[in-house]
Amino acid sequence: MAISSSSRFGTVIAYVRTMAVFIAVWWAVSVWTSNLVLLPTPFAVIEAIVDLARDLELFVQAGISLGRMMISLALASLLAIPLGLLMGLRRTLDDIVDPVIELLRPISGIAWIPLALFIFGIGNALPIFIMTYAAFFPILLGTVAGVRGVDRGLIDAARTMGVPRRTIVTRVVVPAALPSLLVAVRLGVASSWTAVVAAELIGAPSGLGYAVEWYRELLMTPQVMAFIAMIGVLGYLTDTSLRALAQRFTPWAADARRM
Repeated sequence: MAISSSSRFGTVIAYVRTMAVFIAVWWAVSVWTSNLVLLPTPFAVIEAIVDLARDLELFVQAGISLGRMMISLALASLLAIPLGLLMGLRRTLDDIVDPVIELLRPISGIAWIPLALFIFGIGNALPIFIMTYAAFFPILLGTVAGVRGVDRGLIDAARTMGVPRRTIVTRVVVPAALPSLLVAVRLGVASSWTAVVAAELIGAPSGLGYAVEWYRELLMTPQVMAFIAMIGVLGYLTDTSLRALAQRFTPWAADARRM
């Protein structure tokens, strides 16, 4: 316990030291450029964060983007996880579907924005579509990899005992693949947050991406960086939450405890 506490304290110290160096370098470069529009000082950004938080605009826009991300994650998971299970279990289906997946996967969600504008227009549907698209492929491929990584001995043992196929999937394959699946969901969330700015910048009248573009047009760079920082904070918090879920639901997986 003492070693664990000491390790956590050392991690906190290292984090604080890294952030201090980062802020010092940021401040020095900002002073050197002497152009607050190009690069505001850390203090200007902090002041902008305080002002936006006081007016609740920061939290309102963050809540809108977070809601869209949660809907996108749910849709991507509902589509990708069942398909990934089937592709992992049935090689024939994988041979049919995989070429289509590999054709679409390199295409960035941003490339679909012009077409999506015609289909969905400006509103919630477009950013949700783009974020769902971005999250779909990491979750799908992670699910397939997790299913294929299941120890065949476990499946063979269940078959030997006469366990029905559906029970093997739900009681053997899914629990064994769960650590990989949760990692895939984490990657999907990260991809979704990566797409949020582009999706909301063009196709939504609200959200963090919309706010970034709005304040950019007003040349209010501290506010722009404040909203960018909020995207990073939300991404970190959602990833931390998913890591906690992984440790809660897969305590047997050493990899999940080290994530």
